Amino acid sequence: MRVAFLGATKGMGRALARLTAERGDTICLLGRNSVDLERSAADLSVRGATGPVRGVVCDLEKPEAFTSAIDAAREALGGLDAVVVTAGVFATQEELEADPALAERLVRINFSNTVMFCEAAKKALLEEGGGTLCVFSSVAGERGRKPVIIYGAAKAGLTRYLEGLDHKHHAEGLRVVTVKPGFVKTSMTAGLEPPPFAGEPDAVARRVLGAMDRGAPVVYAPALWRLIMAVIRALPRAIMRRINF
Repeated sequence: MRVAFLGATKGMGRALARLTAERGDTICLLGRNSVDLERSAADLSVRGATGPVRGVVCDLEKPEAFTSAIDAAREALGGLDAVVVTAGVFATQEELEADPALAERLVRINFSNTVMFCEAAKKALLEEGGGTLCVFSSVAGERGRKPVIIYGAAKAGLTRYLEGLDHKHHAEGLRVVTVKPGFVKTSMTAGLEPPPFAGEPDAVARRVLGAMDRGAPVVYAPALWRLIMAVIRALPRAIMRRINF
């Protein structure tokens, strides 16, 4: 595949990019830090990516540059088969309640700006005759929960957008894969107490790559989160008010 990654210099995105490189995919990296892009591109080249891995500066806080960045990736790859979006920001509910500016930034980056990036990516993929748009949302968007009210609301909006995108464009060849990670041990969750069923980036990446290859519309990672969230969605509101999950 010819794959453009937004956010593959860290965490789950980096693990997924490494897997695609190791099987010989052609890769272009998009991200906001040129030094990180160069370092990650060199790493992926060593791991087996077909052709040189190019980095293109693209900041999720600058939507005016989304289309030009995707066009640059498309040109570097000689076409486009898949776009993977793992970039985003996280903060605890307490931090967001204490800092309205941070809360606004998180919602803007994780929802509205990510949606606008996906709109640009969708257009490019449809011009290619179709392809895969794989976007990392979160199980936090499955239901309103005390510890992740604001973060979860942004991810809930993103999940519904991706579902609608799948419904509208599936017949045109666009395969939308919505990734719903649970707690995964990355720099984003550093300092938080991991649950017993916390995931590792490499295992999550393998599961996501399989979903991309199959064109599965939704993938929970680790897989146990599908069952966990089914239980949480079924709980009465009265119980949700009492628990702190």
